[in-house]
Amino acid sequence: MTAPTSAHDATRPAAPARGTVFRETMLGTLRRDDEDHARRVRMDLRVTAERRLRVLGTTEARATGRIRIAGWADDPGAEGELEISPLARHRIRYRITFRADGRRLTLDGWKSVTPRRPVASMTVLPYTLYEDGTRIGTGSLRFPLATQLLPFLTSFRFPRREDPGTLLAPRWRGEPGRTEVWYTTLTDPATGSGLWLHHELTAPSDGSAPYAHGWAAVFPKDGAVRHARFGPAGWTPDGHGFTADGVEAGPGRLSGSAEGGALRWDLTERPVDEPLFTFPRWSWRRPLLPAAQLLPAARACYDGTFSHDDTTLTLASAPGASARIYGHGNARRWAWLHADLGGGDVLEIVAAVSMRPGLRRLPPLVFLRLRRQGRTWPRRAERTAVGWAGAGRFRAGIALPTWTVTGRAGLRRIRVEVTQHTDRTLALDYTDPDGSHATCRNSERADAHVLLERWWPGGWRTEAEWTLEGTAHAEVGTR
Repeated sequence: MTAPTSAHDATRPAAPARGTVFRETMLGTLRRDDEDHARRVRMDLRVTAERRLRVLGTTEARATGRIRIAGWADDPGAEGELEISPLARHRIRYRITFRADGRRLTLDGWKSVTPRRPVASMTVLPYTLYEDGTRIGTGSLRFPLATQLLPFLTSFRFPRREDPGTLLAPRWRGEPGRTEVWYTTLTDPATGSGLWLHHELTAPSDGSAPYAHGWAAVFPKDGAVRHARFGPAGWTPDGHGFTADGVEAGPGRLSGSAEGGALRWDLTERPVDEPLFTFPRWSWRRPLLPAAQLLPAARACYDGTFSHDDTTLTLASAPGASARIYGHGNARRWAWLHADLGGGDVLEIVAAVSMRPGLRRLPPLVFLRLRRQGRTWPRRAERTAVGWAGAGRFRAGIALPTWTVTGRAGLRRIRVEVTQHTDRTLALDYTDPDGSHATCRNSERADAHVLLERWWPGGWRTEAEWTLEGTAHAEVGTR
């Protein structure tokens, strides 16, 4: 981890100011061609469009979510596309890909919209199930108006659009005493291995030449943690991301090698969620805080290969995320967590004690962002750090092997407990622009328990609870 501050915004292409996000649940059945009975099906989708819905035209949208087929499939990583064109083409088409028993399947169908049957035509989805282009079954899904209409209508959001690619552009503009970081963490679902790619630009405080460096690390499920460094190398500005010493980290692509090729990687990155600003959005654009961090996409999927020594991991839709940091250097103490909670939910935490005089004696400031069911809680990033006039801010207990974060905002409260097992943790030295040093202890196979509660008349009740074993990404830093 490190810290952020800068001012100049990258030039970005024109884009719609607002997009559209909504959630939809459909229930129904599937009859496979090799079976004589129907299976019950439930499909929960989060639909994201790059623009506001065009009532009289056609809107292309991306869908992610979960498909459950009784006794056969339960895939929380389903994804695909929607063509929303109820008036122009008289249809709403769904093409969703998911996995069942290791097989990659595609659900393809559309609602045929007609004024003669407005309700049925907008709520019934006949579909065909394909495997490698071959039909293997048919079925029908229905939108249950009685139970889902209100949640469907209240789920609509029209967020400001951010292109994840533009958030990868370098922020450094030649100031001394700055550090800029691009880092990626992910979990290989096939082997349980965790991966960490860290790319860093350091501009020394004494005005000497900036340099680029970084490292790659793999955390096998069985075996010792393996890492290797690359650089330092001269910094060549690139308008898209990090490029140095044959290593690249840019929109949609991560590639490079370290230690003479002992570690090699070539990955493609597919964002499957909106950007997540862990710190206040304004802090990324204006240099008012000593540090800022964000995720260009709260969740992403990775495909490609990662090789270490004589082992090659072949990744397919591996879940993870890339993040950005910009600032003056590392904090005095810090803790970080990225947790993919499944079903489209994700939790990001940064808790840190600043190096600045007057701030270094304060308890850790906590920035916690929970994206659940398409909504981010708390609504404002400042809430967890400062509360209201300093009261009610979230608390962090930074230690190893276990650290915690607790807090309350509105009618909800949360408790997060993270455990970084010694044999799954890698200690590395960080050098600040002023030459001082910090030590981070990182685990891409950490455990985490997250308890979210809501206040109801009569007391607190569990709203959601998650337990991650070996799939949380976490770090603790000290001096």
